[in-house]
Amino acid sequence: MKILFVGATRGMGRSLARLMAARGDSLCLLGRDAEALALSAKDLEIRGASGPVTTVPCDLADEGSIVPAVDQADEALGGFDTVVITAGVFATQEVLEQDTALRARLLTVNFSNTIQLCEAVRGRLLERGGGTLCVFSSVAGERGRKPVGLYGATKSGLSHYLESLDHRHRAEGLVTVTVKPGFVKTSMTEGLDPPPFAGEPDGVAVRVLKAIDRGWPVVYCPAIWGWIMLVIRWLPRAVMRRIGF
Repeated sequence: MKILFVGATRGMGRSLARLMAARGDSLCLLGRDAEALALSAKDLEIRGASGPVTTVPCDLADEGSIVPAVDQADEALGGFDTVVITAGVFATQEVLEQDTALRARLLTVNFSNTIQLCEAVRGRLLERGGGTLCVFSSVAGERGRKPVGLYGATKSGLSHYLESLDHRHRAEGLVTVTVKPGFVKTSMTEGLDPPPFAGEPDGVAVRVLKAIDRGWPVVYCPAIWGWIMLVIRWLPRAVMRRIGF
């Protein structure tokens, strides 16, 4: 695959990019930290990526950087056929309620500009007869919940968009894979108490790569979160008000 990858420098994205490199895929990394991108590129080349791993500056908080970055990545890869977006912003509900600047950044990065990026690559993939668009959402978007009201709202909207995209374009060859991680032990969740079914980035990466290869429209990571959220979706609203989940 020729992969445009946003978010490969840490956490689940780094683990997934390493698996892709190890099997010989070509990658172009997009991100806002030039030093982290360069280190990740060298790491992926050592692990077996096909050809040099290129890097392109792109800040999802800056809408104006998105299309130029996609143009550069397209040229570097000689036409990408796969797009992976794992980048995002997380903060607790309490912090987001107090920090207006962080709240604005989270809403922009996780929702509106991630969709702008998807739209920027959607047309190119369809012009080429299709491809794969894999985007990390979250189980936090499955249901309105006390601890993740703002973060969950961005992921709910993103999941809605991705499902619509899959319904509309899969027959044309564009396969949309929505990844819905539960709690995963990464720098994003550092300092939070992990629940009993917390996952590890490497385990998530293995499952996501399988979903990409098989074209699954939705994948929960770890898999047990699919069953957990099935129960949560059916709980009455009166119950959701009483519990802290």
